[in-house]
Amino acid sequence: MRIATWNVNSLKARMDRVPEWLAYARPDVLCLQETKLADATFPHMAFEALGYESVHHGSGQWNGVAVLSRVGIEGPVMGFADGDAPDQDTRIVTARCGGVLVSSVYVPNGRSVGSEHYVYKLAWLGRLRRHLEELTGPTGPAGPVAVCGDFNIAPTDADVWDPAAFEGSTHVTAPERQALEALEEWGLEDAFRRIWPGPALYTYWDYRAGDFHEHRGMRIDLVLLSRSLADRASWALVDRNARKGKLPSDHAPMFVDVDL
Repeated sequence: MRIATWNVNSLKARMDRVPEWLAYARPDVLCLQETKLADATFPHMAFEALGYESVHHGSGQWNGVAVLSRVGIEGPVMGFADGDAPDQDTRIVTARCGGVLVSSVYVPNGRSVGSEHYVYKLAWLGRLRRHLEELTGPTGPAGPVAVCGDFNIAPTDADVWDPAAFEGSTHVTAPERQALEALEEWGLEDAFRRIWPGPALYTYWDYRAGDFHEHRGMRIDLVLLSRSLADRASWALVDRNARKGKLPSDHAPMFVDVDL
């Protein structure tokens, strides 16, 4: 199973590029973030014509997440399943695809350390763990799980082009990384890092200042797999080519292959 994630930074702007990528990359499951669409305007039929079922959670203009699958979609859950008040930001959608519980997540940016947005980000990550516990078990995944998306966290200093450039900024602080580690302690693993332990490959580059061409990036898009899946991960790739050309997203798609 090929499990992919891609922050498209507006599906409307990228609607020519996503079908093109599906045609050559052929993921079995693709998690999308920042669709910036309402549910009523999501192009389910266009993806169905390409062989993909889809589920979308979005309110329009901002955020929005989706799961596309050519191995089935069952039991979709819009938002968190932790029983608390709904999060109006439409940042998570979950469905079972080919026997794997898949969540597409768009973790809040946090904006600046100590701000209300930063506090919300840490609280959101705590809710993500409770969501997973509710669906699959409090002591760890009871079955195969994949949590994919834009986490807005660089797991280590090796995942940013220059740690000094990010000192005092979000995405690299100890509390954010500890929240990510809490998900891993629950039973998830950064599958890309298992396959690629060497020098960093990034998934995000700012549009400004030629950052992409100068390789000034960050690895903030992750595929976290339950250990049973991570043990069977055989290959992973960041598709830098999809960050090139006309009207690219500022993120590149990334996928992990799992031998089921």
